[in-house]
Amino acid sequence: MKRTNHKNGDHFDPKGKQPTEHTIRKWKYAKHSMAFEDKQDFIEMKKGFMKAPDYKVIKNADGRVIWDMEQYEFLLDNKEYSSIHPSLQRQAMLNMNFGVYEVVKDNIYQIRGFDLANITFIKGKTGWIVFDPLTCTETAKAAYELLKEALNENGKHDDANRIVKAVIYSHSHADHFGGVKGVITPEDAKNGTVKVIAPKGFLEHAVSENVHAGNAMSRRMFMQYGLMLDAHPCGHVDQAIGKNTATGELGLIEPNIEIVNDYEEMDVDGIQMIFQNTPGTEAPAEMNTYIPHLNAFWAAENIVATIHNIYTLRGALVRDALLWSKKINEALYEFGQKSNVMFTAHSWPRWGKRRIQEVMKDQRDMYANLNNGVLHLANKGVTINEIHNEYKIPESLEDKWHTRSYHGSVKHNSRAVINRYLGYWDANPATLIPLSPYETAPLYVDMMGGATPIIYKAKELYSDGQYLMAVEILNKLAYARPENQEAKDLLADCFEQIGYQQESTSLRNSFLAGADELRNRVPKLAAIKKSGLDMVDSMTTELWLEYIGIKVDNNKANGLKFTINLITEELITSEYTEEINLKKEELVAEMSNSTFTVIDGYQHEDPDLKLIAKKEDIVAIMKGETTMTELIENGKVEATINPQSDYDDPIEIINDLESTLTNFRLGFEILPGTKAFQNIEQEKELKPLQVDIPSVLGSLQITRRDIRSNKKESETAFNQNILN
Repeated sequence: MKRTNHKNGDHFDPKGKQPTEHTIRKWKYAKHSMAFEDKQDFIEMKKGFMKAPDYKVIKNADGRVIWDMEQYEFLLDNKEYSSIHPSLQRQAMLNMNFGVYEVVKDNIYQIRGFDLANITFIKGKTGWIVFDPLTCTETAKAAYELLKEALNENGKHDDANRIVKAVIYSHSHADHFGGVKGVITPEDAKNGTVKVIAPKGFLEHAVSENVHAGNAMSRRMFMQYGLMLDAHPCGHVDQAIGKNTATGELGLIEPNIEIVNDYEEMDVDGIQMIFQNTPGTEAPAEMNTYIPHLNAFWAAENIVATIHNIYTLRGALVRDALLWSKKINEALYEFGQKSNVMFTAHSWPRWGKRRIQEVMKDQRDMYANLNNGVLHLANKGVTINEIHNEYKIPESLEDKWHTRSYHGSVKHNSRAVINRYLGYWDANPATLIPLSPYETAPLYVDMMGGATPIIYKAKELYSDGQYLMAVEILNKLAYARPENQEAKDLLADCFEQIGYQQESTSLRNSFLAGADELRNRVPKLAAIKKSGLDMVDSMTTELWLEYIGIKVDNNKANGLKFTINLITEELITSEYTEEINLKKEELVAEMSNSTFTVIDGYQHEDPDLKLIAKKEDIVAIMKGETTMTELIENGKVEATINPQSDYDDPIEIINDLESTLTNFRLGFEILPGTKAFQNIEQEKELKPLQVDIPSVLGSLQITRRDIRSNKKESETAFNQNILN
């Protein structure tokens, strides 16, 4: 892949700008006000290193690059970049760890730098116990192979030949389960050969998070994670909790063991483990693990080398900062005082009781102070629109590297705390039912005298380094005159300087990605065809029908009214007795008031249509392998119309339902005037009731980075299709 030459000061985008004197001044202040002489994190990051691979790029079976560490090697050039906050550059260098590391001698190994998260192998009595098998099949498989190579090179041939006997999912985010097929097969879990262990509610949340708002979350992820930015000092440099996101095949194998109690002890391949459920912290379903005979504490993603997100910008439910603090506190007293090592799903381990307790206490206090400090100010009248400029963390925490704002940020997390307790309204009636930006912007622009004086003033503000102030007026102009490219380019310049100044990758990437789209329009996006199929296998029928309800267009459904009783049947073989039982689901789906609703466990006494189907046929509909109409016509679904119904034929009801549905497009416009002139998004051919789940962490097939890498052919296509 051809790299952009940044060493001579070039920007990866022809319209891009270098840091201004104002940004450089802020960079210098940060550089000289922080304890960069503290090298403990670098010592811990390197500890236990065994082997790096002889490659830095991982490709899928089709030859497409799905993971690339080589593109970040500019971070190892021993050069400081004023386009990167100095604290963030430090974190980005720490996340260049790439290879196999021994965490506990002869017992715990971690492969880092192969994905956003880490994959960990713990030696059991007979095989390996895997913690969090990454996002993608390809990266997980490559990590497993590298471990075998490292062990063989160190003379540990018996260990190298071990097979996986258990997989433990720490929580319900895709970068912690999506690569499971790289280490085991679905048959391993189904026949009980491999234990697949997860916290209570894991499967429900792993699937539902990617269904209800999956398309919107995937699109917003392009902003928070900067997925279309080049790896470059002026672009993407890090993801705070890891280098970047892998974009390969995301899978899911259902757990066969669920941890349901607050604390639960279990023998896993001859190793005693104590699981601590921590629901509602970093994920709705999450758990820590303690391994007594090694005095080793696995902190999942509850404790990492940064403050995490109370509100994650890609979209998720706002988290409970106080509960998060309490769960860390419980772990501190249960495990922290006897642990010799703390290792996590991201970042690097910490060794020694004093160091472990320091990190645990500081992160406990950070989340608690965020909750309490924000509410303290809220109770004094500080609103959601002011809190990020008012709340400050204690100086003692600000001086700790592991409580810095790399992933989450104090600014947007503080707003999230108020939103959790008080909601989005600042209690000013003027903001209660606001007009949309497209409605109000023309008035503002007209009152300011039109585009010319706004651009003149914005350039003046830009020259003075008042970028946020310039954004205030340029944003109005962009909404009022979305065709005005000069205004959008100047707004992009402001976003860019603001992005350079951010310590948080979430904030940096969002501003830089916004600048990229303002300059170049929405990129060419496409979902990977295999992406999400395992998710569909794990969806409940109720969740599928809820998803259908979200796809209903109110206007298209106007006047429609019908009720459907749906019964599904599935033959289940008992894991222990091999006895075969019939499992039935009973659901009611109803269309009324332009709304499609579903309830599980009930049947309507007088439905318009009754459907009886095999569960495997319902799954086939979800996957797009067939349609409900085809199954009814082929007699595979028993369909009975009510003689009293306004409908004469079951197919009529199905057709009416399908006529209301909209397929969501991944590349929708976020910023004004950035939609591609020609819509060239490569959509999958979707059947009417098919589920389309864009993989939140594996949804890219073509990126702007790929396009730039092939100068003549690809840039010509890019210019013709997107920029014309």
